[in-house]
Amino acid sequence: MNYHSHSDSNITASFGDALLASLAPNGGLWMPDNIHKFTHVETAKLGAMSFADCAAELARYFVDDRFSDEDLKNICRDAYDFPVPLVTFSDEKLDAATPEIARNYVLELFHGPTLAFKDFAARFMGRAASHIMNKTGDKRTILVATSGDTGGAIGDAFLDQDGIDVFILFPKGGVSKVQEQQLCTMGKAGCNIRAISIDGTFDDCQQLVKDAFADQKMTDRYSLMSANSINVGRVIPQSFYYFWTSLQIKAAHPGVPIVYSIPSGNLGNLTGGLIAKKMGAPIERFVIGNNNNDPFVDYLKTGEYTPRPSVPTLSNAMDIGRPNNFPRILDLHNNDYEAVSEICWGASFSDEETERHMRRVFNETGYVMCPHTAVGHLAMEAFSKDVDLDFVKVVVGTAHPAKFADSVERIIREDVPLPKPLQKAMKKKKRVHVMPPTLEALDAYLALHAA
Repeated sequence: MNYHSHSDSNITASFGDALLASLAPNGGLWMPDNIHKFTHVETAKLGAMSFADCAAELARYFVDDRFSDEDLKNICRDAYDFPVPLVTFSDEKLDAATPEIARNYVLELFHGPTLAFKDFAARFMGRAASHIMNKTGDKRTILVATSGDTGGAIGDAFLDQDGIDVFILFPKGGVSKVQEQQLCTMGKAGCNIRAISIDGTFDDCQQLVKDAFADQKMTDRYSLMSANSINVGRVIPQSFYYFWTSLQIKAAHPGVPIVYSIPSGNLGNLTGGLIAKKMGAPIERFVIGNNNNDPFVDYLKTGEYTPRPSVPTLSNAMDIGRPNNFPRILDLHNNDYEAVSEICWGASFSDEETERHMRRVFNETGYVMCPHTAVGHLAMEAFSKDVDLDFVKVVVGTAHPAKFADSVERIIREDVPLPKPLQKAMKKKKRVHVMPPTLEALDAYLALHAA
């Protein structure tokens, strides 16, 4: 598989080169030259596999010849050694004896080591990058901006890997207490993971990463690599769980349309879903849930895309006013607004609406949602009222509610037990560097700590 820059199809690269380069030389996002569409016979075989083995089969169509079939199987089995559950819970409008109850799912993507959906992409990406670098002896400095969960997943995926230094940029006061503790306690003192608290917003963090890559001297000096979803190695693996889970649902509900609702920020998760659909995943539509940072929902409603400064919300990992993957979504649909809006439907919700919904769902069903998953569930409810369609509802659960324990406990008025990985992190002493959102400050810090 070859890749091209979304802004100039004449600029091309192999998967491995695109992965390590992060961005095309002209600053464009790497896009696959083509997306293989699987036949019904092929999808039946893939649906009968374990998730890890299905992911390895799908990956074959996106990587290059530096990866053998056995390499991919080993990478995916090692990366995906945790469950991918589809869970159901009751709804006050449905009697537990009715079959419709089984058509309401939450796809819990938070059973990996850092308890967030980012583990799926980060663990594949980390193992793929290491596979290439072990053969070449290359070294890389990874810059990653995080609004909450990305940094933890990337830090865990690359911890103690030779030849790689990771610098995690997060907005000061812009992530939850548990998330910050995770970010700032990775590994031991002096390890290859460093957390940087930026005195600004997530957009400032993201812009710093972009500015660093735009500075050719910095890129060359530190052998920079991005682990944000601007890197195609982050986006492609997110298609795997949409493809495999939709096949499981299709087998359970033959002939019934399947709709996924995705709480969205940088739109990488949605991009993965759209790629899965193009591969032949039996997905009818995607519902997009935004908080008050909703330029994509506005685009779906008006056809006008207007990025804007982000504002802080309860669902902080989605506090993104300039989503990186919007150009990819346009590229996948030939810049056709009608094509995008036909597949995607969106709605946005305030913190007050999110809190009420979290409390209602818990009181009626006992199910505890993180604020992001709640936004996705709200969007699915709104979509259900807007269309006359009998379909299977799949809400994407993006993070364990314990990662937002302070907010969740206040809202549902119940304690949320911390899983063991979070208990361990909360006992550690934080290691963090605070800096202003300037390229000069970042350059000075990298000069001291990048290999």
